[in-house]
Amino acid sequence: MKKILLPTDFSENAYNALKYAVELYNDDDCNFYLLNTYTPPIHQTEYVMDTSAQLGLGDIYRTQSLENLEELQKRATVEFKNPQHIFNTRSAFNTLIDEILETVENEQIDLIVMGTQGATGAQEILFGTNTADVIDKANCPVIAVPSKFKYDAPKEILFPTDYEIDYREKQLGELLHLAKKFNSKINVLNVTSSYELSQEQKTNKSALAVTFNSISHEYHEVPDTEIITAITDFQSKKGTDFLVMLQNKHTFFERLYIEPVIKKIGFHGNVPFMVLPHQTTG
Repeated sequence: MKKILLPTDFSENAYNALKYAVELYNDDDCNFYLLNTYTPPIHQTEYVMDTSAQLGLGDIYRTQSLENLEELQKRATVEFKNPQHIFNTRSAFNTLIDEILETVENEQIDLIVMGTQGATGAQEILFGTNTADVIDKANCPVIAVPSKFKYDAPKEILFPTDYEIDYREKQLGELLHLAKKFNSKINVLNVTSSYELSQEQKTNKSALAVTFNSISHEYHEVPDTEIITAITDFQSKKGTDFLVMLQNKHTFFERLYIEPVIKKIGFHGNVPFMVLPHQTTG
C-alpha cells in the first residue's frame, strides 16, 4: 500500500492538493496521512514556562487542529468514496518541516503532496516557503500542486535534465509508475551550454534510455538557453501535464533553484511539479 503524506493548513489550496493526490492515485491502494502542525504565537522559551494561561493556549490550538483534521477526514471520505483509500489524521505541536521529516521517517512515507500556497495565498516565487523547504530536505518524492489546478491525467510529462548524474531506476520509480499507469509520454529536455555532451553525460543518457525503454519518450536538446526559459517555452509550445525533476544539489537543481528569473516566472500556476530526491549510488 502506498503511503502518501498530505500536509494541510485547512486552506482550499491544501484541499486542492489533497484532491489531486486522490485522483492521481485513484486506482492505487493508498494510506493518506492528513498532517497539521500548530505552534501557539508566543515565543517558544516563554511557552515552556509552566503557566496555566500558556498551557491553556496550547490546548486550544491542539483542540482546533484535531477538530479541523476530523472534519477534513470526513469531508474527504464522503466526497471521494474510494474503498482503496484510507485517511488517517496526525496533529503535532511542532514546526511543519520538522514534523514532515519525522513522519516520513517513522511511517516510511512514499510520497508527499502539498499545495504551492498556504492559507495566506502569498505567491512566493516558484512555490511557497514551506513547499520549497520540504523539497529541499525530504528524502522521498514531493509533488507541489498549483492553486486551483484542476486534475488532468499526466499524459505529457516534461523531464528536464542535464545528464550529469547516473540515473537509477529506483530513484525514478515514482516517475516510472505514473508514466506506465497513464501510458504517458516523457519529454526529456536537455539544456546545455555546448552542443556536444561530455562522455559522462552520454553514458548517463544511455542509462536513462535503458530505464525508459518500455515507456514512450522523446529527447529535446536546447543549447545556450536559460533553464527556466527552456521549460516555459517547451510548455507553451508543446503542452505539458506534469513537470518532473530529479534533485541534484551540486548541479542542475541548484542552478534552477537560485535562478533570479524564477521570481518572475508564472510557470508555477500551470501544472503540478514533482521533485525526486537525489540518492547516492551503491
